Order: sequence, then C-alpha cells, then structure tokens
Amino acid sequence: MPENDAQVTKIAASKRRIGPPLPAMFRSFAFRNFRLFFGGQIISLTGTWMQTIAQAWLVYRMTGSSLLLGAVGFAGQIPVFLLSPVGGIVADRGNRQKIVIATQASMMVEAFLLAWLTLSGRIRVWEIVALATALGISNAFDIPARQAFLIEMVDRETLMNAIALNSSMFNAARVVGPAVAGILVAAIGEGWCFFANAVSYIAVIAGLMMMRIEGRFERQERGSALENVIEGFRFAKRTAPIWALLLLVGVVSLVAMPYTVLMPIFADRVLHGGARGLGLLMGATGIGALAGALVLAARTRLEGLGRWVAISAAAFGVTLVVFAFSRWFWFSFVVLVPAGFAMMLEMACTNTLLQAMSPDRLRGRVMALYSMMFMGLAPFGSLFAGGVADTIGVAWTVAIGGIVCLASAAWFAKRIPKLRPEARQLIIAQQLVGGEPVGATAAPRATP
Repeated sequence: MPENDAQVTKIAASKRRIGPPLPAMFRSFAFRNFRLFFGGQIISLTGTWMQTIAQAWLVYRMTGSSLLLGAVGFAGQIPVFLLSPVGGIVADRGNRQKIVIATQASMMVEAFLLAWLTLSGRIRVWEIVALATALGISNAFDIPARQAFLIEMVDRETLMNAIALNSSMFNAARVVGPAVAGILVAAIGEGWCFFANAVSYIAVIAGLMMMRIEGRFERQERGSALENVIEGFRFAKRTAPIWALLLLVGVVSLVAMPYTVLMPIFADRVLHGGARGLGLLMGATGIGALAGALVLAARTRLEGLGRWVAISAAAFGVTLVVFAFSRWFWFSFVVLVPAGFAMMLEMACTNTLLQAMSPDRLRGRVMALYSMMFMGLAPFGSLFAGGVADTIGVAWTVAIGGIVCLASAAWFAKRIPKLRPEARQLIIAQQLVGGEPVGATAAPRATP
C-alpha cells in the first residue's frame, strides 16, 4: 500500500473521476486511463480472437489432426506455465505500463510475421508452432503485468468493476472476432485475419502510451528475484482461500478448457458447419461469457462471490457434458451460451477475489500464479485432450472433462465455510470494499 499520506493524495489525484456519475455497471469509465485501456484493448482483442480461430482452422486444414491442434495449443500456452513466475516478479518490481507496452509491441511483430508467411504461401506447421511459442512468451510477461496494472487505473472501490469490464471486453471481442474470422477465412483465407490482428495492436499501444499514471504503488524492492518468486509461492500456498481458488482454476483449465482446442473437429466432422460454423460456435461461447462478465460488473460488493465460483464451475461442467453428445448444430450453439456464461463467472470471480486478497507488492506474483493455473495448465490439457480424442473421440474427451469439473466444484463448495473467515480478514486488510467474499450472506464493509 502507499507509504505515506502524500503518496495517497498523489495517487488519488491521478484517478480523478471525470463527468457525471455513471451507472454502477460502467463506473470504471469515470477514469480516463481505464477508458483509454478499454478502447485500445477491445480493438486489439477482436483481432486476437480472429487470429486464434484462423490459426486453428489453418492447422486443421493443413493436417486434419486433432493431435497437432493440441500441439499448437500446447506450444502457445506452455511458456505461460514456465515463465509466469518470472513475469510476476517483473510486474511487481517494474513499471507495469512500460511492461505492457513492450509485450503488446512484441505480439504485433509476431502477428505480422504469421501474416507474411501465410499470405506468401510459405507457412509450415513448425513455423506456426514457433510463432505460437513466441506469443506465449510474450503472454507470460503481459498477463501478470496487465492484470496488476488495473489497480493503477482506478481506485480500490472500483477494482472489481474494472476486472469485470476487462472480462466483458475480452468476451465482446470473443463474440465479434470468431464470427468475423469465420467469414474472412472462408472468403479470403487465414492470412488476412493474421494481418488484421497485427494492425489492431496499434490501437492498444497508442492507448497505453497516452495514459498518465501518477503516483506509485508499493513495489517489491528487496531480495533477489529468486527470493521474490519463492515469497509469492509461499504466500499463495499458506493463504488457504487463495490456494483453494488457484487449485480450482487449475483443474478447470486442465480438464475442461481444452474443449476449445477440439472445436474445429466438432464444427466440421460432428456438426458439419465448416469454418463458418467454427466461428459461430466460438461466438456463442463469447456471448455467454460477455453476459457473465456484465452480471459481475453490476455488483458493487464482494460478498457471495465464493458461492458464485462453486456454482458456475459446476454449471460449466454440466453444459460441457451436454455439448459433448449433441449432434445438432443449433442446439450445440445454444448450449455453448450458458457454458460461456458459467466459465466466465468462475474465472472473473476468481480473479476478483485473488486481487482483493493480495497485497499490492505481491499482486503481480499472485496474478502470475493465476495465469499459470488459468493459461499455463491449459497446454497440458490441450496436448492430453488432443491425444485422448484420437483414441476415444472428441465427445467422450470433452464429457470426461466436464465430469471432473463438476466434481472439483463440489470439492470447493464443501470448503467454503472454512475459507470464509480468513478471506474476510484478507480483504479488510487490503482496504477493499467487501466483507465476507466467500459464501457470506451478510458482511461488514471494509473501510478504505
């Protein structure tokens, strides 16, 4: 937290609200820095989703292999698992604004390379794997810094709303990007989707450079990098509510999230929708996820979010089982809407609670662990799902993931009463609005 009253005043001044009061759902837009961030990111993320869908379809078109689809997913996400601890300590020790600008610029270069290789007809699967790996390295530093950077754009009372709106932005792009990609891939090919994504990074980099970040939250300034990384792991492991949330996210990412890697096979072989169908199915997930993020954005308190985590994880598992055995395209489309809703609520509520319970100087490292569990374990799940799907089929692979997700949600729900007191004290200690975040029905408000 800020070291003295003068610093508190300086930071508060840098986050002045501008204009009339906004509806509760959109209160973060009162802050200029958040508006710049949001505007640039929604353009860039739309391009990112276009590239994600186009890349998956390109690999599938070139190889027809579910195993190679899983391998590309593994290559793109394994760096997050291996390097996020380093990214976390960089975020806690450095200037988060500059870190995010650097990572976004590197992603732009990678997208331009992918576009050039594809449009020139030189692209090979190993090159897709190599560029996916490079993107994953950038993400390992980008995600912890970008998540921890949110608290520097808004005040503490608005942090939960900023996290939810950040998630809504991600999923608004998830709706538009796949739909546009499905049309463009069928009409003009994958390469132009990659090019559009590369150009989209200009918007987010410009927005980041226009921000005026004044004041400085407490940073990690003592100890070696290794000691700092170990400190972050120890804090998470010894803090029961944080550790339980991270474990649940990890299991869901490992066994349930890989359904997206297998989506090209569902779209083509199972549901016979082709590239356009792939875009629609991914867009359906995005519609539900966007709705889930907006529901969270409308909340002003943290109470009850623990129950939301458990219920949404269970609902995600159930909808995946139903989707796995559907053989009608539009029914599958409809089922993926609540699947996206539940998935986003679980992940966004977890993100909110982790940030609410984390000290400022450890925030980057805690978010790095969240990145490891959310994105870092996903490549293992992608690789495993690709191999299992080649053996038992995509339907049973996704169904088994849904069942494990449901069992994990039951485990977390059972632990909520024991986690509640410590979670309450952690949030009060961080001077955030809230109270009993984990399953409470009534809670005192923490005073700033």
